[in-house]
Amino acid sequence: MGHPMTDQQILRVGVVGAGNISGAYFDTFPRLENLRVTAIADLDPARATLGAKEVPGARALTPEELYAAPDVDLVLNLTIPAAHAEVAHAAIRAGKHVYGEKPLAATTAEADTLLEAADAAGVRVGCAPDTVLGTGVQTARAVLDAGEIGAPVAATAFMVTPGHERWHPAPEFYYRPGGGPLLDMGPYYLTALITLLGPVRRVVGMSATPRGTRTIGSGPRSGTEFPVEVATHVTGVLEHENGALSTLLMSFDVWAGSLPRIEVYGTGGSLSVPDPNGFDGEVRMFRAGAKEWEPVPERGGYPGASRGYGVADLARALADGGPHRADGRLAYHVLDVMESLLAAARSGESAWVTSTCERPAAVPAGARPEAQ
Repeated sequence: MGHPMTDQQILRVGVVGAGNISGAYFDTFPRLENLRVTAIADLDPARATLGAKEVPGARALTPEELYAAPDVDLVLNLTIPAAHAEVAHAAIRAGKHVYGEKPLAATTAEADTLLEAADAAGVRVGCAPDTVLGTGVQTARAVLDAGEIGAPVAATAFMVTPGHERWHPAPEFYYRPGGGPLLDMGPYYLTALITLLGPVRRVVGMSATPRGTRTIGSGPRSGTEFPVEVATHVTGVLEHENGALSTLLMSFDVWAGSLPRIEVYGTGGSLSVPDPNGFDGEVRMFRAGAKEWEPVPERGGYPGASRGYGVADLARALADGGPHRADGRLAYHVLDVMESLLAAARSGESAWVTSTCERPAAVPAGARPEAQ
């Protein structure tokens, strides 16, 4: 494990938003030596109090008290997507670093002001998903970076489901502006594609809304019908800056599919990448001239990673002065790609993606986020 970390090396975290997703972070943080949760806030004080009971050493505060707290260095923003920008701005005004759940903001216009404010304040912005820091995507990246399937030519990324209303007791927000399969699940797949192949410069797309209403399938409101206000089937092609073409399919209209999650095709072989909504999974490679796929042993990524490793990676970057991987500018580019794809689907023309980002540094095999 090495030497114990000093207080100066530990990033003190204040959590805003104590809903369902917070539990995943609270389960992870005890094994991350460079993080300590000191405060928890929620618009519902009872939830903040309950959350503080789960985390030794944390206390329940109001959001305003948390932003002002001297023992909070970073605000972990776990609020609903519509509040992401508002909470981030409040934290930045207080001089705190920010790490948030995806998306970075509801729109690129909101995200622009957020990043500008952070730059002006000299604080860092991080954003989920950090699933790409696990052994699944990072092992696939190690294969690509070593040139073992040649130069990347193309990729496919598919996420299909019949819709979240089957299991979610209040699913309406998935079918309103800001929702839909692309904005809900796209960040996982696009962050993985950009980690593997680099940023995107142009997109084409089409979308459809096959059903105008959906019916809640579980919970006390089961049987309730509600309107669909967004495209529920989105497909497109992304042209990466390196020339590779990724085909993307995101759908809430498919009952079953045997399509791969992500595959990358190169001049010398193919690569099967595990579900980017998880941190690990088997990577397989098919070499030119081979007769079958072969499993690839772990060759990169934080072993045993789970939600919160992106925060620890940011803490490590603050300590050593280097870049952090789950970066706000990467999350901005992902949001820009999604907006551009939907715009292309509406216009029937290709759309240029005006932003770009740095491809995050690879995570070495066996690395720990607090010491590399």
